Amino acid sequence: QVQLVESGGGLVQAGESLRLSCAASGSTFSIKGIGWYRQVPGKQRELVASISRGGRTTYGDSVKGRFTISRDSAKNTADLQMNSLKPEDTAVYYCSAWTGWYEPTQVRGNYWGQGTQVTVSS
Repeated sequence: QVQLVESGGGLVQAGESLRLSCAASGSTFSIKGIGWYRQVPGKQRELVASISRGGRTTYGDSVKGRFTISRDSAKNTADLQMNSLKPEDTAVYYCSAWTGWYEPTQVRGNYWGQGTQVTVSS
């Protein structure tokens, strides 16, 4: 079992930055990839960014060039640096971990955090 706890959400203005952090605990040795999804009411949860155990990153098209994901394997954390935020980035952001087949463009993670709200005002 893997437990994930997000932190760092909040309210910012457009153009500002925010950093989210995800702390993993439990069977962290089994994590093959870790990342972030986001969801707004009425829409499907979408992949924001993910990073494999080996450091390979994947980004959603809408955040490429603005968001950066990083991972500290020693601390079992994964951070999402979000720059140049836009109102359309407003969503609940969820941390997710893959312990099975890791292919973020095809398969969602099988462990999830509770989510953290990010609100970007115009």
